[in-house]
Amino acid sequence: MQCQTVLPGTECTFWGKQGCVFSEGSCQVVVENCEGCERVIDGTIGRVCSSYPAPEKKWTSGICNFATHVKVEIKTEETKTNPLKASKKASGGGGKKK
Repeated sequence: MQCQTVLPGTECTFWGKQGCVFSEGSCQVVVENCEGCERVIDGTIGRVCSSYPAPEKKWTSGICNFATHVKVEIKTEETKTNPLKASKKASGGGGKKK
């Protein structure tokens, strides 16, 4: 259904026949961590997130999963492999006797 309060005319999954069904009763304004995100738009109460009604809750356990302005770095460790053990493993002769 379409929002009638904060983002009039915008499709909203939290808007029902009795109004906003979000636990707070309305979308909340964005927090400082949200600045720079592509999902932040201007609403009737100020700047709000177009994807989630409570942006502050999305940042409590780390990075918001909707954030478009934050890049997650994945660190990989290079491990050294013993070439002799690798060749034995590849040939199927792992060295175990039955």
